[in-house]
Amino acid sequence: MGKRAKAAAAVLAHTPCDVKNAALEAIANALEAYADSILAENALDLADGAAKGLSSAMLDRLSLANRIPGIAADVRNVATLPDPVGVTFDATTMPNGLQVSKRRTPLGVVGVIYESRPNVTVDVIALCLKSGNAMILRGGSETFRSNMALVSVIKDALAPYSDDIPPDTIQYIEDTDRRYVLDLLKLHQYVDLIIPRGGNALHTFCRENSMIPVITGGIGICHLYVDETALLDDALKIVHNAKVQRPSVCNALEVLLVHEKIAADFIPRVVEHLGASGVTFRAEPRALACANGDARVLPAAEGDFDTEWLALILSLKVVTGLDDAMTHIRTHSTAHSDGILTQNMTNAARFVESIDSAAVYVNASTRFTDGAQLGLGAEIAVSTQKLHVRGPMALEALTTYKWVIIGEGHVRP
Repeated sequence: MGKRAKAAAAVLAHTPCDVKNAALEAIANALEAYADSILAENALDLADGAAKGLSSAMLDRLSLANRIPGIAADVRNVATLPDPVGVTFDATTMPNGLQVSKRRTPLGVVGVIYESRPNVTVDVIALCLKSGNAMILRGGSETFRSNMALVSVIKDALAPYSDDIPPDTIQYIEDTDRRYVLDLLKLHQYVDLIIPRGGNALHTFCRENSMIPVITGGIGICHLYVDETALLDDALKIVHNAKVQRPSVCNALEVLLVHEKIAADFIPRVVEHLGASGVTFRAEPRALACANGDARVLPAAEGDFDTEWLALILSLKVVTGLDDAMTHIRTHSTAHSDGILTQNMTNAARFVESIDSAAVYVNASTRFTDGAQLGLGAEIAVSTQKLHVRGPMALEALTTYKWVIIGEGHVRP
């Protein structure tokens, strides 16, 4: 598979943009045309998952119900984006007349190991294809049927473009034995980048066992700090959206920090408003006292502020001010998405400067840490590390560059 992927990548690196865009449109059309058969396979995965006791968060991630139109739209969005391959930048002429520039090139072969979400299959294929990369995919056993259906539909859609997009551009590891993950992590002579999409255990396994560079992220213990100047009606809407809109994803809110001057007023409002949507709470002592004995608010246990709930659970804490809030975030955040709700722009500026997360928010929901929401068309992952990209990863993040030096008989003296 590695050899075939590398050979496909050599062809795909030179595939014209208009061919790639036409292929992406064909993929989107095929997803819509064969939605019923894809959903039938997805329903079997969901039934198996429910029988095995998968959590509601995991089942939500697994479900494609009502999502195929949006997935197809994301593929079309990728087709409208500028092709990064071949773009020249940082061009300059040296004093000796050498013309020096950098030119974007595909990474080559990308290995993606992922759990739960079959939509990742489509996002990866669309972004890798547009950025000129071949791919080796390995999804989780819980979504095997869904992934196989998606890959089959997409490969059939790409068949008319096989001269420019070799069939081995997309390869899927069809055996769910974990040893094949380990094999993939050792293919350093063929695979250029590994991207894990899943829980902390998967990320740790890849970091500890890979001979290939690994981009990790997507574990989101996301915070919002509501300071004493925040507009509380707006803050309530933002907190509700960040927690409730889709609680099973990595950019959902997990911890709410509230300034002590407004806690007695704001925390009961949060409990009432979010509680009506099914949210329960884990509160440290000062926040618990503000809840006035509401049964939906439980005392926080050890580790609750280091938990990515991925469910309708929210941790609550009262803080003395901005410094206390930032200390808590630095201690417990996974550097994914953290924000401040405030009307004090000095506080906002300090927060943005001091919090070293991949995405830092002022007066907005954390739910926007998403490639499609930030103008990237789609995303292959959210990186919380610092090399070579951070935050939502899309087309440009799947390229590297080469130096191009043009001379006129130049020799070095």
